[in-house]
Amino acid sequence: MSSLSVGGTALPRLQGGVDHDTTPLGVEIRERVAAVSTGRQDVGMERRETGPGNARPVVVRVPVDPVEAVVEADAADAAKRLADVAVRGPLFGVAKQDEGAGPGWSVVLALTDGCPQLARDNLNSTLWFRAKDDARDRAERRELLAAVARLETERVDELTVAGTRYRIVRAEEYAATGPDGIEEPRPTDPEPAVPDWTRSSRHPDIDAGVVLDPEAPVTPMQAAERLALRAFSYAGTRFPDAVVADSRRALETHPDVLLLPATFTVVEKTASGWKPVSGPHVSAHAARLSLDFALTWAWPRMHGLISFEDATADARTLTAAGFSGPGAEELAAYVEAADKLRAGLVNRLEFDGSVYVIGRTRRLVRWGPDGPEGPRPTDTNSQVPSRIHPPLDEDGNILPEDDEGQREEAD
Repeated sequence: MSSLSVGGTALPRLQGGVDHDTTPLGVEIRERVAAVSTGRQDVGMERRETGPGNARPVVVRVPVDPVEAVVEADAADAAKRLADVAVRGPLFGVAKQDEGAGPGWSVVLALTDGCPQLARDNLNSTLWFRAKDDARDRAERRELLAAVARLETERVDELTVAGTRYRIVRAEEYAATGPDGIEEPRPTDPEPAVPDWTRSSRHPDIDAGVVLDPEAPVTPMQAAERLALRAFSYAGTRFPDAVVADSRRALETHPDVLLLPATFTVVEKTASGWKPVSGPHVSAHAARLSLDFALTWAWPRMHGLISFEDATADARTLTAAGFSGPGAEELAAYVEAADKLRAGLVNRLEFDGSVYVIGRTRRLVRWGPDGPEGPRPTDTNSQVPSRIHPPLDEDGNILPEDDEGQREEAD
């Protein structure tokens, strides 16, 4: 089984199986909370305690807002109930640092991509559209297009454009687990007053407005989790030696840990652990909506019950219309499961011999003297750099492919 380690103890990996051997993370967090609460805010700051690198102090503030205090108590309860960790692996996104803006980095593209090249391609598109629609003049457009050209041919993990540094940032996705399985949404996680189940409903973007700032004050529970995860690294025989070495090296080069907002993922209980069914979502309701879509639209098509050529029909509309053809009973079962999901704040659903759970997933970013960690040499890419958009001229006009070839020959 693949695993990570905290303080030298192996932790289970989400994809490929999760066992429930107790790991020290829950205990570690509770001990850190106790230390912070008694005024020892600098606990874990010394190298002899944290081990890796020269970690910076964590500034702790006392929650004074009543809502924030309840959230803090909720997090403390979770630390008591959930002692284990399941790890899915790295995710990638893009952050930027404007010139003279201080140590903080603003998240530009959510840290949800499964490989570094997907994040590079998304940065490619972001800069291309900025060149097309928002460049202030020809000089800025040329600079933007030069960056796009590099991203089309190189695995670029950092570049500076018009005074702004862009970096491909690496995060580690994990979830807390306990006797009842993977952590589900907490009572204080945001929920809509009136759930909107329409497929066209809009949700905030993941990581919208997030600024990664190691100097920003955090609550005692946030500080405790950050301190407990500083020694978080890959371990286990299933990881290649180079991957383990990269992970351990990161403890020295990027000794600090910052936490991103929680996300929510549909996972399925399997014989060996928990298998992700969806990608991360910004809220528990958004994850439920994706499961509802799978039950009523995607899975019936995958099992041949509805034709892919019919984009409008789903299990609910066909059942409501009295459909009695082949597969009618199976479609009705899908609708029954989806109706149970809509009955309230449902986070666990049994259907067709499987258990589906809305899992509360978390992400950490390692931080070093020069900011957030980028991709590691052993992180894999699913594709090569390539052109994504058509060429532009200096005025932002789209050029036909043959025109660009003639222009290059002329140059």
